[in-house]
Amino acid sequence: MQTLVKITLSVLIILAATAVARRWPSTAGLIGVMPLTGALVLVWVHLESGGDTQTMLGFTRGALWGILPSLLFFAVAFVCFKREVPLPLVLGLSFAVWLGAAALHQWWLK
Repeated sequence: MQTLVKITLSVLIILAATAVARRWPSTAGLIGVMPLTGALVLVWVHLESGGDTQTMLGFTRGALWGILPSLLFFAVAFVCFKREVPLPLVLGLSFAVWLGAAALHQWWLK
């Protein structure tokens, strides 16, 4: 049942962001990166770990420093779109940069 609730909430957030994007693209961007997703995951991690402080601390540390690879993802996408690069290439480049930064993130936090 928890999995169904997780899936439903995730889908609703994505649908809301894409619906808003039709009229207010920058607001949809804000919805897409807002802490709501992190807060939902934090609740699930709390429930599934029994509120274990070390698990919660590890999650929040990873999320805090994980913002940097995400910023790089969107920075690359922004620059690519300014240069009118096609979407598949934008996504490929953005994910490649994010993946490299995420690998550094994981290495650094160990």
